[in-house]
Amino acid sequence: MTLPPKPPACAKRVSLWRYMKLFRQDILSAQPAHLYRAWMAEFRTPFFRSFLCNQPELVDLVLKDRPDDFPKSNRIREGLAPLLGNSVFVTNGETWKRQRRIIDPAFEGGRLRDVYPAMLKAGQAAVARLEAQADGQPVEIEAETSHAAADVIFRTLFSIPIEHEVAAQVFDKFRAHQRAQPVLNLGAFIPLPGWFPRFHNDKARRTAVDIRGLITGLTTDRMAQIKAGTAPDDLATKIMTTPDPQTGQTFDTEEMVDQVAIFFLAGHETSASALAWALYLLALYPDWQDKIVAETADVMPQGAPDFGDIAKLKITRDVFRETLRLYPPVPMMVREAACPERFRDREVSQGAQIVLSPWHQHRHERIWDNPDAFDPARFSTPNGRDGLRCAYMPFSAGQRVCTGAGFAMIEGVLLLALLVRAYRFEAVAERPAMPVAHLTVRGKDGIWLKLTKRS
Repeated sequence: MTLPPKPPACAKRVSLWRYMKLFRQDILSAQPAHLYRAWMAEFRTPFFRSFLCNQPELVDLVLKDRPDDFPKSNRIREGLAPLLGNSVFVTNGETWKRQRRIIDPAFEGGRLRDVYPAMLKAGQAAVARLEAQADGQPVEIEAETSHAAADVIFRTLFSIPIEHEVAAQVFDKFRAHQRAQPVLNLGAFIPLPGWFPRFHNDKARRTAVDIRGLITGLTTDRMAQIKAGTAPDDLATKIMTTPDPQTGQTFDTEEMVDQVAIFFLAGHETSASALAWALYLLALYPDWQDKIVAETADVMPQGAPDFGDIAKLKITRDVFRETLRLYPPVPMMVREAACPERFRDREVSQGAQIVLSPWHQHRHERIWDNPDAFDPARFSTPNGRDGLRCAYMPFSAGQRVCTGAGFAMIEGVLLLALLVRAYRFEAVAERPAMPVAHLTVRGKDGIWLKLTKRS
């Protein structure tokens, strides 16, 4: 059986400098093979100690049982600060809890139903854009899924399509920011005092300033519309008018810009990655494409699916779910021990970095049957159901679970169903994909597919 692509592992022991070089090139191939079987592994440097935890009980302890004792590591924000500011992705403690109290109501079930029509329009627009490329010639599909995911964000957040002048500028600047942003920032490896200057790539800093400036314009305009009573009922309006139930305060413009930046990063970058890998896997395993086509013909014979139809697309959902297992967009999360701990008879000092790796836990040899295989049917087996319960966290888990997880699952299933119903996707033999991880798991040289229109 042909397995989906997986990056090679590095040697079990390498020097810190060698590891930093490998890490800068790709987070995944910098990790040794034994992590796919280990319950825990310790990594020491002259500057800090880190513990990668795969054992489900340890992951639950950190994310679910005692999350306040394991705040998000400040090292995460070192490379992302110019773009994300003080967004919910990087904050901790009371600041984070206040932000979530304001943001979470916008992503409740009823609100998702309200924004679904905008999401559907973005999916239909993606199908229409691809028609000109459905001629059997190779297409770099990540660029197309990135376009589609950005369109979803702008339509649901600000009620504007990707073709809108400001939306198009943000999208272009964000792509430039992605190319300029290194995966390794000095502060991520060496604990720097607060007064020490942070050295960010000049282009990454400039593009971050440009993106935040454009978002500030959108946010300021929306503030004015809210005051005038003319604002559309979309996610931005909901978030900007929701007061913190404890303090009664709403986000000011700068705070909202921080949140929009992470909505765009998380909601665009991660969705684009997952959708591109789903299409690639379906190209490698065309029998699953045929199953989705049959399912869409049964569930939505009249064309556009209703919101209620998404729950009926069970095969499509399992394909997307299996894609997230094999290629979780965010492959690793880092927490910090706020006090001394003891994990598996090892002392964990205060300040130690706790690494939780969806990439390794989703492929763990002691948890999943055939962990490297693409098998959406696994979720109907006892092993698959157990894995979902104890070792599946593409959106994190516990109190810091991604607030947009439900949004992402609806978006992914919808776009996948619309695209596969419209086009057949085939792999390009001479351009195989290989996953690498920087901000998210993407194709090393892109993900290339051939498209043909279905009759």
